[in-house]
Amino acid sequence: MVLVSGANRGIGFAIAKTLYDKGYTVSLGVHDPHGLTAAIAHWNDLRVHTAHYEATQWHTHEAWVESVIERFGRLDGLVNNAGVSSRGTIRDIDEKELDRVFAVNCKAPLNMIRKALPHLEASGAGRIVNVASLSGKRVKNDNVAYAMSKFAVVALTHAVRRLGWEKGVRATALCPSFVRTDMTAGATQISAEMMTNPADLAELVATVIALPNTASIAELLVNCRLEDMV
Repeated sequence: MVLVSGANRGIGFAIAKTLYDKGYTVSLGVHDPHGLTAAIAHWNDLRVHTAHYEATQWHTHEAWVESVIERFGRLDGLVNNAGVSSRGTIRDIDEKELDRVFAVNCKAPLNMIRKALPHLEASGAGRIVNVASLSGKRVKNDNVAYAMSKFAVVALTHAVRRLGWEKGVRATALCPSFVRTDMTAGATQISAEMMTNPADLAELVATVIALPNTASIAELLVNCRLEDMV
């Protein structure tokens, strides 16, 4: 059983669908589970689960994990995908915006890991994938709030790798550049046709999750254009 947050569209849905197609049982955490009815109508009810997930409402995190354990009795993977963008810069960012970005992009994945970790440790081969960004590895624009939050997600990934290693938990920070989603619809630096397809990222996530404990990938940097990689 693998949990995927922000799975209603874009990268999150692509990851959930790819995992499902590969035989995994998946749980999709979304704002409105009923909105997924049509998209997953043909999926086998025995291998799919949906739950109400709000990044800033931690009680929904706990309820999600508990509902999965109650129904399936185990938890093998967690993909923290839900996130928000921000154009806040050093000169103009306000505290409210900064708090929003960190609440969704950093604190929510941290709390989901806290809730899921005992079950991931119990599996002996628990997997965590945190969808970060290349903006969490280098700074190429003025969007400081977003970059800071993604750097923090990378740090979180390394922290949980250390914490869960002896019990078989492996964590990966997935760091893509431009991906063809709603979040990048207004981007002018590169055309949509040149951006990474969410389905290709999903294949990488599936590969990371399937690797044995002896072949763990800490960071996976993915780019759609040529630039120096950290």
